[in-house]
Formats: sequence, C-alpha cells, structure tokens
Amino acid sequence: MLNVVSPQIIAYGVFTGLVFGFLLQRGGVTRYRVIVGQFLFADFTVLKVMLTAIVVGAVGIWGMRSMGLDVPLHIKSAVLVTNILGGLFFGVGMVLLGYCPGTGVAALGDGSRHAWPGLLGMFAGGAAFAFVYPHIKDNLMKAGSLTATVADKTTNKLTLADVSGLSPWWFIAAIAAGALVVFVILEIAGPKAALTED
Repeated sequence: MLNVVSPQIIAYGVFTGLVFGFLLQRGGVTRYRVIVGQFLFADFTVLKVMLTAIVVGAVGIWGMRSMGLDVPLHIKSAVLVTNILGGLFFGVGMVLLGYCPGTGVAALGDGSRHAWPGLLGMFAGGAAFAFVYPHIKDNLMKAGSLTATVADKTTNKLTLADVSGLSPWWFIAAIAAGALVVFVILEIAGPKAALTED
C-alpha cells in the first residue's frame, strides 16, 4: 500500500538529498579512484567521510531526541546470516563497481557515465530481491537472529544502548573519540588523498 506523505515532507527529502549529494561530490567520494583507493588502502577519504557522517548523524539524531523532538529510529533486525550475506553482496558490488548506492547516484550527477551499469544493477538487484523475498523471509531471514528483552518486550531490533543499559551518549562519545584517533593517525602516517579526475 502506498503511503502518501505531505508535500512538505517530500520537499524536505528533496532538499536533504540535494545537500547530501553536494557534500558527497565536494568530499570527493563520487570519484571512482577515491572509492577504489579506499579498498587498496591508498586513499582514506571514504573512511574520513563515513566516520564524520556517523558522528554528526548520531549527535544530531540523539540531540534532537534529547530535546524532546519525536525523531523515530528505524532499527534493523539483528539477523546475523542475512546481515553477513547482505554485507558480502554490498561489498563485492562496491569493489566491482567502485561505488556504493549513494555515491553511485551522486557520481551520475557528477557526470560519471560508468556509474550507469551500477545504477541499473541496483534496480535489477532490488527487483530480484523483491521477487525472492517471500521465499526466504521465513527461513534465511530468521537464521541467526539475536534477541533481547528491552522494556519487558522481546525483540531482535537491538541497539548497544538497549543491551547494555547505558546512555547512547556513551557510545557516541566512544565513536567520536575513536574517529578522532583515526583522523590523527591518518594525518600523521596515512597516505595523502589526491583527488584526480576520472
């Protein structure tokens, strides 16, 4: 069933998508050589962008929730087998194409013609998954499912804060500190990023 959202929500989504694509392009992660350079440990631009996005996103979301804003969390199920398989498919696809879904679409906007096969592959993969989903939902999708009791309810949609009972801010602080350490190490000892046109 199609959920019709307000024009305001659509406008927010379009604006956010444009800003996100602009920042990806300015960060250099719409370039094939930058993405592949990450896998070759020759260019850590992708790692820096991702760590920055994780920290900023976590602070933003939990900051808004701390201020009382109703920001829903879309927590995915902790199902080990499908998470591992999905990660493998994603990783292999990213290595072969040189883009992930977000950077692939942004690369098209940046004029990269070689991102088209990846975009078509994403649509084909999405359609194939939708076709086989009913067959794997009750078998593979439940293999290795982790559950815990949170607020008197057993669930497989877990966060570290739920499992540990600690405030999410402890984990955000740890991630931010870890990111800072990684940034310093890469600045001192890592290869220098060289943005080059494809």
